[in-house]
Amino acid sequence: MMNTNELRKLGISYSLLRVVHKFFEIDKQTRYYGTDTPLFNSEIHMIKVIKHNEGIHVTGLAHNLGVTKGAVSQMIMKLEKKGLIQKEKDLSNQSRLVLKLTSKGEIAHSFHEKIHKKIDDLVNEIVSEASEENIKFIKNVLTVLEDKLEDLNIES
Repeated sequence: MMNTNELRKLGISYSLLRVVHKFFEIDKQTRYYGTDTPLFNSEIHMIKVIKHNEGIHVTGLAHNLGVTKGAVSQMIMKLEKKGLIQKEKDLSNQSRLVLKLTSKGEIAHSFHEKIHKKIDDLVNEIVSEASEENIKFIKNVLTVLEDKLEDLNIES
């Protein structure tokens, strides 16, 4: 087993931070997702949730995304103005509106899924030569790291 100094020399944490930074840079860019409208990361993820929960309402969307109903309402107005979603009356509750994607929203969602597939394919290509044991180890490291980062308290 390697000691702390040997591990530090490998620079694993810095390599991980550089990868995270590159993902962050990719993620914060606005993209058109096959449409004529630039979309922010938060907008395309709301489109994804609406697509996977057809007929969802504001409260359900807020709960699903972990944000306030006010934040959801503001973004819904933006996405509706951009022609990506539409509101319809809920047939089972006339006082509530449900959300659906427009054809433009469907295109944006499809392009977003293609981006995720490219990343999946890239990762799968990288680990394709690894043993099942090594793949499980990498997955475990990432899972444990994700869990421990939630509890990490970094004072500035």
